[in-house]
Amino acid sequence: MQDTTPTTEAGFDLDPAEIRVLGVLIEKSFITPDAYPLSVNAITTGCNQLTAREPVMSLSETEVQDAVDRLIARRLVSKRDQQSARVAKYEHLVRLRHSLPPAEQAVLAILLLRGAQTAGELRQRCERLHRFDDVAAVDAVLEHLAEKYPPLVAALPRAPGTKETRHVHLLGGDAAVQEMAEAQSAGAGSGGRGRIGELEDEVRRLREELDALRGEFAAFRKQFD
Repeated sequence: MQDTTPTTEAGFDLDPAEIRVLGVLIEKSFITPDAYPLSVNAITTGCNQLTAREPVMSLSETEVQDAVDRLIARRLVSKRDQQSARVAKYEHLVRLRHSLPPAEQAVLAILLLRGAQTAGELRQRCERLHRFDDVAAVDAVLEHLAEKYPPLVAALPRAPGTKETRHVHLLGGDAAVQEMAEAQSAGAGSGGRGRIGELEDEVRRLREELDALRGEFAAFRKQFD
């Protein structure tokens, strides 16, 4: 049987810490613009959130700083010099490096932070970053991101018994894409998440808004510690 797992074309190979840091920087540029750029402390808080993160991670500030430094070397992040800032602040360069408008940045950020998702899930989860009028608008963004050179997203082969296509970012390299494809197939083989999983997602989404606001306020306060 032919392998239809999407592959990267230009050697993207960010590690999990780099992916999480980049996703956090893009996300926070939307939802906490007054506290952006971010310090390493704030980035670490964002990386280790218990909500809106799949998987949940526990990175130290040293690990986050190392990931930031590697992303700077890749020209995906830059240090922002601010005379009034007591600590170094960092911002992402995705918009400039890949010519991405806000809608495309939002979709990429959610894929970086939460793994493989359907267009419907992306529309819902992007709400606080960018509002899409319908799923067709998300599909158009996904198509454009897939047509970039190098491509930034791809559709996974539809797993048996599933109705919707799931999409993944390509910044983690071929091995990461293969891992997500295998995880999807394994989930489908065990019956998938089904309606119960969908309801759990809805409950979690409602909780996430409050939890995320609490986390962002705590991160904002730490800027002045």
